[in-house]
Amino acid sequence: MPADIHALTEFLSEAPTLTILSGAGVSTPSGIPDYRDRDGEWKYSQPIQYGEFVGSASARQRYWSRSYVGWMRFSSAAPNPAHHALAALESRGKIDTLITQNVDELHTRAGSRNVIDLHGKLSKVRCLECDAVTERASFQDALEEANPHWHARATQIRADGDAELDVSGAEPFSVPDCDVCGGTLKPDVVMFGESVPRPRVDSAMNAVERSGALLVLGSSLMVFSGFRFARHASATNTPIAIVNQGRTRADDLAAIRIDADCADLLPAAVDGLLA
Repeated sequence: MPADIHALTEFLSEAPTLTILSGAGVSTPSGIPDYRDRDGEWKYSQPIQYGEFVGSASARQRYWSRSYVGWMRFSSAAPNPAHHALAALESRGKIDTLITQNVDELHTRAGSRNVIDLHGKLSKVRCLECDAVTERASFQDALEEANPHWHARATQIRADGDAELDVSGAEPFSVPDCDVCGGTLKPDVVMFGESVPRPRVDSAMNAVERSGALLVLGSSLMVFSGFRFARHASATNTPIAIVNQGRTRADDLAAIRIDADCADLLPAAVDGLLA
């Protein structure tokens, strides 16, 4: 570990500014599970696809019942030392932009300011018809009011706030429509099979181009929406460092590759830099 800390501290010190790309591995110490194992394979069944959510009322009912239970634990997660270390690094002017694949907003809650929530925010709900946005906390209350006698226990929580439920969750679950237009409500996140909004991608690409280095934290980069930034950094000769538990899709592109828990390694490296 000391050699890894030294290597990362040197990488941080040599870069005039950094772009950070964070994934689920940054939030696992906060109690939010990741999707993949050390080999980059799915730990569980894949999350719901966008096409399935949009095209099937029963799929939406199933999604919201699981998310209703999962949100209770997901929303109680707190930033961990990795989130706080990045906020400290930004406050010293070392971070240009923090791009996160996570939907938990823990970076913002830890104090990071220039954050691109690449895949959206689970704390918001958006209408697919009129585009009205609702706070998830309010929608959670609406779900509870619409299902006063519905009960289920979570047997497993997922990275996107979804949950595996026990058999009691098989009872009918009512999902309210949009208060504004009566349309279909969707979590304001980019689901699998859905495209990241182009302006968001462009802003992230511009950040990579402006920065002197790219630091990837806690992401296997198996999903193209994140891997493209490592590929772009490599194509423009921008140095890349990766800290992740297990292999990543960009291991062959990185100047530094460290297999470690971000919450253990990053705070020590940042402390060494700022000392």
